[in-house]
Amino acid sequence: MTSVAPGRNTFPAEVTNVSAHGFWLFVGDRELFVPFEHFPWFRDASIGAITNVQLPSPHHLYWPDLDVDLAVESVEHPEKYPLVSQVRPDVKGARAK
Repeated sequence: MTSVAPGRNTFPAEVTNVSAHGFWLFVGDRELFVPFEHFPWFRDASIGAITNVQLPSPHHLYWPDLDVDLAVESVEHPEKYPLVSQVRPDVKGARAK
C-alpha cells in the first residue's frame, strides 16, 4: 500500500504552551517564545484569546479576539522593535497612543 503525500499544514500558527512568563508559538517549522515582558497586551488575555491566532501571510500574525497584529520577525527579534504603545492603567486592554 502506498501512502499519499501529506497535505498542506492546516495549523500554520499554533500556540503550544502558555506560562506565567509568556507563550510558545509554533509558526511553520519554528517554535518561538512570546514573552509578556515584550508583548504586554497578551498578559491579561484569556487562554482562548491567545490561542486564537491566525497567519494571514507567512510573516504576519493576527489575534482577532485581541485585535493584535505582529510581524513574525518582531517575535523572533523583539529588541529590533521597541514598543510604540503601552497598556494604559486606567482602561483594561486599551493602548495609549
